[in-house]
Amino acid sequence: MRTFKLVLAVSIAALFTLGAAMAGEVTFRSPDDAMKQGISAYNGGYYELALPAFEALERTKPQIAHFYMARIYGDNEGAYTNHGKAFALYKALADGLQNIDPDDDDLAPIAAKSLTAVSLYLRDGIRDAGVLPDPEAADRALQRAALTFNDEDAQFELAKVLLRGEGPDIKMAGFEDPASKIENGRHWLSRLSRIGHAGAQAFLADLLWRGKFVEKDQISALNLIDVAVANAPPSERVWIEDIYQNIFCSAGEGVRQQATGRVAEWHNLYGRRPDVPDNKNGLDRLSAEPVRTCANGELVRPMGVAAPIPPSVQIGNIPAPNRTLGIKAGAKMFAPNSGIASSGPTAPAMGLAGPAETAR
Repeated sequence: MRTFKLVLAVSIAALFTLGAAMAGEVTFRSPDDAMKQGISAYNGGYYELALPAFEALERTKPQIAHFYMARIYGDNEGAYTNHGKAFALYKALADGLQNIDPDDDDLAPIAAKSLTAVSLYLRDGIRDAGVLPDPEAADRALQRAALTFNDEDAQFELAKVLLRGEGPDIKMAGFEDPASKIENGRHWLSRLSRIGHAGAQAFLADLLWRGKFVEKDQISALNLIDVAVANAPPSERVWIEDIYQNIFCSAGEGVRQQATGRVAEWHNLYGRRPDVPDNKNGLDRLSAEPVRTCANGELVRPMGVAAPIPPSVQIGNIPAPNRTLGIKAGAKMFAPNSGIASSGPTAPAMGLAGPAETAR
């Protein structure tokens, strides 16, 4: 069950201003005003207000305008979904920015995200738009976004592709060439999880919970998904919280007790403050905040929030939490931000051993 609450302070005045602009020809005092309104409306989910602003921005800042327009057209939950338009915009951005400096703070992220989107579209094609699947081109685009631009979201997509046994053959700099794409996929997933990428942490937590590609470890899964929820940006929260709800509600009291004992350690090691967009008019504050419950009515809560312990649970019989998690011989752990194999006894280990399977 979900209940929703809306925070309306500050936002109502902004909505009246934007609504008045929509009533006639949309004009803006400056490109910066158009950009601020467009991004604020986009972050709030008000695409009908965002599109006119980005259309006005096309003349002066076409890359920013087209990038956000592509995201609007590519949103399956919006009223303007048109994947053919989204692909065309992303492809034009990727081609136009192919020689951009990876250190360009303004345009390099747009290039990387556009390459990633092009890759995702090309892997399956877009039947309605006449875009045929092209796995080789998809691999090239994703590899460039992940390695040349060092984009974490691209690296996450690369990890998922590699776990399916697909994607480019990539050698990891500083490491021996992995025996399989699946090993390489586990490497990227572990690396991203250790540096605080919320999506990778949630994905890996689900694998740890189910014992897919990795050794089953429910305590680590619960700790990791708890960190992922705290790290998640607003645009990723729903699916990450879905995984948290499934793991939390399925976890026995013993698993929860052991995870609670290590929650602060995991957050200190793998936590990351999520990016907070600068929205002057507060439109993003209108986003709904779900309150989740398990099937038995229990509130889904962060692991750091105490809950009454049922009388049947004998705390004295719960074994002490392991300081390091078991990893099969030959498996690698990766230290945060370093790319150097580590096996330090103080950090919770994300074991990446398991049979070679095909990702779902």
